[in-house]
Amino acid sequence: MELYITAAIIFVGIFLFIKDYFSIDTTSILIMALFIVSGVLSPEEGFSGFNHPATITLGCMFVVSAAIFKSGIIDSFSDKIIRIAKINYVFALMIFCFSAALFSAFINDTAVVAILIPMALLVCRETGISPARLLIPISFSALFGGTCTLIGTSTNILVSGIAKKGGLEPFNMFEFTLPALCLLAIGLTYLILVGPWLLPKRAEAHESGLTKEAQNYLAEVVLSKDSTDVDHSIIKSKLVSQYGAQILSIKRKHHRMYEINGDTVLRAEDSMKILIDPQHLSDLMDKGGYILTGDNDDLLEEEKKKDNKDEKTIYEVMIPYGSPLAERSLRQLNFRNIYYASVLALRHRKEIITQDVSNVVLKEGDMLLLYAAQRDIQALTSRKLLVVLSNYHAKKVNYKKAIPALLITLGVVLSAALNLTSILISAMIGSLLLVTTSILKPKEAYDAIEWKVIFMMAGVLSMGKALEKTGGSDVISQFIFDQIGDLNPSIILSLVFLITFLSTNILSSKAAAALMAPIVISLASALQLSEKPFLIGVMFACSLTFMTPVSYPTNTMVYGAGNYKFNDFLKFGTPLNFIIWIAASFIIPMFFPFEV
Repeated sequence: MELYITAAIIFVGIFLFIKDYFSIDTTSILIMALFIVSGVLSPEEGFSGFNHPATITLGCMFVVSAAIFKSGIIDSFSDKIIRIAKINYVFALMIFCFSAALFSAFINDTAVVAILIPMALLVCRETGISPARLLIPISFSALFGGTCTLIGTSTNILVSGIAKKGGLEPFNMFEFTLPALCLLAIGLTYLILVGPWLLPKRAEAHESGLTKEAQNYLAEVVLSKDSTDVDHSIIKSKLVSQYGAQILSIKRKHHRMYEINGDTVLRAEDSMKILIDPQHLSDLMDKGGYILTGDNDDLLEEEKKKDNKDEKTIYEVMIPYGSPLAERSLRQLNFRNIYYASVLALRHRKEIITQDVSNVVLKEGDMLLLYAAQRDIQALTSRKLLVVLSNYHAKKVNYKKAIPALLITLGVVLSAALNLTSILISAMIGSLLLVTTSILKPKEAYDAIEWKVIFMMAGVLSMGKALEKTGGSDVISQFIFDQIGDLNPSIILSLVFLITFLSTNILSSKAAAALMAPIVISLASALQLSEKPFLIGVMFACSLTFMTPVSYPTNTMVYGAGNYKFNDFLKFGTPLNFIIWIAASFIIPMFFPFEV
């Protein structure tokens, strides 16, 4: 009976993952709760994902990665990367692909892509290259780089942890680096040779998207003395209630009012910057009561040139993976009053929205055009709520923190690579050293952990636990054995890889790994073959997924910034996915034989 309940809960989980009714972490925890409430798992077993070695290791590695980024080590390479990338498109493509792959082998891939996107957009703005021709390759290269080491992606850590829990030897730091490098070479060759032909050549996002839209809607008006809106609150004014304008700022006599709300009372001769539909603006001018001043183009350029931290200007920003802003609307967040920034426009998936943006539920990867002061933008980025895409400036290297942070990170990697201790112990000691040596403050370490990923991993681990406890993994593996057990092991590995990477385009990579890892362990046991080639196949298949913008967080991050369409990923990513599938079917057995 428990097996049927387990199958039903997993089916419900897959349905929720596909429909995207809730965020991935919420769905994962919901699945865990269902297993506990139904009695399939005890509370101790259900919550065991939170103290699973993979979960703890991942949390520690978030802290280590944060220290590297805070020190400015990665930013120190930005000038060199940007200088080489400006030579021509092929150089830009090569330098960003190699940089993404290299850094992602040792640092969280979503963080690497988050820092490379603004750099790539800067190069695009100065060279005329379309962002659509650079950002997908950056995301894909980060995925390839992440497969090269145990700490490269959370999926690698997860599968290794499941193997250890299953009584197998966990993977070493560089145990699967050689086959991963072979796939990386194939992937980079595809990106560099095929990319110029298949990647879209549409106009730059900042020329054809958010900035242009906002430019059309931004205006400056003065409230005349005979207007019916004089001495009325903003919320009751015709400007807002009838014409749907969004008031960004008010200049009254000799001072500018930025902190305004619906109860702010309008006075005669108030000068206001507003966001308004062109037709409504035309109607407003015809009715009288407001005088249009300035020119939209001049107004936008004026705002862009301001550097004073107290003066507001326009910023292009992106909601990164794991941001607390995701899955909530601007109205629910009370965004303007809490963060002192006005949203001019929003690129929500492929749609550009400039009206009624406050009710749109934000998603990771969405781009916003904000009207805000520099100090408020800095506050938003320091809390990892947003990533600034415009006005990129590299951080200065803090050598007092950079050198110790680098040495501690090397210690974490080498101690695990030389088998002096497990990656769990080395990562834990490394994160503690970063805090005790004041490289990171305790709050910074806490904020560095992507709790959404931690909760998601803890939740999806319950699926594997339930499959093991109820014998579901054995039943599935026996069914697979009965169907394909007589086939060549390489073909079986190929089928496992195919099923896994197709599943990852429906589920999250971690959910697919949590489901497939126990199954392939049981399958290998039934076939009397080594588990390692099958587990590595699951690892690679979960990470190397390119077919859709929602198949992996880095793909989601570049979707809006590159002004992509869903078909761009299908057109460019599908051939690469099938090339890697075929290549992995031959390469993995070369390094990891099937014989026990």
